[in-house]
Amino acid sequence: MAESVMRLRVNGREHHLVVSDEATLLEVLREQLHLHGTKDGCAVGSCGTCTVWLDGVPRLSCVTLAKTVEGRDVVTIEGLAGWWGRERPGEGAAAFHPLQTAAVEAGAVQCGFCTPGMLMAGAALLRDTPAPGREEIREALSGHLCRCTGYEQIIHAVELAAGRMGEATPDEA
Repeated sequence: MAESVMRLRVNGREHHLVVSDEATLLEVLREQLHLHGTKDGCAVGSCGTCTVWLDGVPRLSCVTLAKTVEGRDVVTIEGLAGWWGRERPGEGAAAFHPLQTAAVEAGAVQCGFCTPGMLMAGAALLRDTPAPGREEIREALSGHLCRCTGYEQIIHAVELAAGRMGEATPDEA
């Protein structure tokens, strides 16, 4: 099996790794970088559980070859709080992104397996559309499967976070 040395920026930190040419981004995140927040739900890109941001765009890490993200920026659920209103993570970052807090308050976190992917998709929506309507929220979350919540709590969490983010600066949230 062929391997490559690659440079990967994850949650604002630079990593130099030796990866198999067949390794997925999900495998590298979980097995080499020990970032277990991103979940492996289906391994075929059907459930949304493994969603991360690749250069700011939500992507399914289970169907993304690691070698294709050489030198690019990856943000996982562990780094989400650092992106709340900032250009780069870690610059005085809040403990949690407002959507993470709202998800807990709205009961959108039940078994928790789908939660990281849902939060990454929802946070990308809130970043790009500060006051989304219910249909926009449903569309943003449409590629994500959840067996516990019935989705209403997740939609409510995005609405709650949108309201809070519209009322506060990142340091006030």
